[in-house]
Amino acid sequence: MSVLSGKNILLGVTAGIAAYKTAHLVRLFIKAGAQVKVVMTPASKDFVTPLTLSTLSNNPVYSSFFEKGEEETEEWNSHVELGLWADYMLVAPATANTLAKMSNGVCDNLLLAVYLSAKCKVYFAPTMDLDMYKHPSTKKSIEKLQSFGNIFIAPSSGFLASGLEGEGRMEEPENIISFIEKDIVKGLPLYNKKVLITAGPTYEAIDPVRFIGNHSSGKMGFELAKRAANLGANVYLVTGPSNETVSNNLIHRINVISAEDMYNEVHKYYNLVDIAILSAAVADYKPKDVSDVKIKKSSDKMSIELIKTHDILASLGKEKKKQFLVGFALETNNELENAKKKLKAKNLDLIVLNSLNDTGAGFKKETNKVTIIDKLENISEFGVKSKAKVAKDIFNEILDGIYA
Repeated sequence: MSVLSGKNILLGVTAGIAAYKTAHLVRLFIKAGAQVKVVMTPASKDFVTPLTLSTLSNNPVYSSFFEKGEEETEEWNSHVELGLWADYMLVAPATANTLAKMSNGVCDNLLLAVYLSAKCKVYFAPTMDLDMYKHPSTKKSIEKLQSFGNIFIAPSSGFLASGLEGEGRMEEPENIISFIEKDIVKGLPLYNKKVLITAGPTYEAIDPVRFIGNHSSGKMGFELAKRAANLGANVYLVTGPSNETVSNNLIHRINVISAEDMYNEVHKYYNLVDIAILSAAVADYKPKDVSDVKIKKSSDKMSIELIKTHDILASLGKEKKKQFLVGFALETNNELENAKKKLKAKNLDLIVLNSLNDTGAGFKKETNKVTIIDKLENISEFGVKSKAKVAKDIFNEILDGIYA
């Protein structure tokens, strides 16, 4: 999943030959999960049709302050509303003419009015011929726009519409998307941080076909991994058997089966990370002896001797150096008391308490209800929420703890 997923992208199109590339650019934004609205200068419609961009973006294309029609049905296109709607704005292609107007506050069309109204970060990708790009006035426009906080996406070199070869080609759509994604990630609070998350159940084998396990779906851990990635972190997601899926190039999924497998993988990555969140429902016990063959049903009773598994969370608490360590406690009685004991005994920075007595909490549910306790025993209680929103609450508490 891209960091652009769910974001509102405002694409400004000006009258350069590279406007034909904006059809592909819109498709890539949509593929990344973004919502796209397009604002065109009147002259840009000679290079790419509004119908094309409207069809690809699934939104109307805006190019004038009023939609022409019968006088009583004329509709005002509010540049202010469009500017406030956007999470990010991209002007591509950005001609020398538009760059000059943007840098000097000239406002003679809807696109420029939207630009001047935008509260979001603005990217611009120039397109023009070689000598136009090298002209001092163009360089001055670019420098001035950068001084305003706008982000410059440099053109590439290659064959130009004039037949010359050199700088001035608008960067390719794939590279523009990649540039914006990387720039967004750099501004996120967990950029360059590494996060280890455990999720799901563990299965402890009895024989080749049977195991001791639990009802954990892994959803809470997966939502935590998604949230960490959306905050810019590189995530190691160590998960027991789960049907949950994730697609984000910042999340590295490591599949395990047993508590022993999880213990080994967690310790492999623990010294690399800044934050560790152990949300997996790890088995406390496992069969002492595992049969190599399927155990036949030969009597009315069967006894299995169990032995303790490694306490992964406690082992990490003992080894903790720079890591911010978060544990989970699923309780059915004396919830707060037991969670506070676990917080201290295992040297945690935060503990997330679930109670099976709470409606909407527990395994195999889309929602959760948590209480978060920090190492000073400050308590934050939250209502029933989707697990995605719970993940957001947990990371807000983590960020408060790290950057306090």
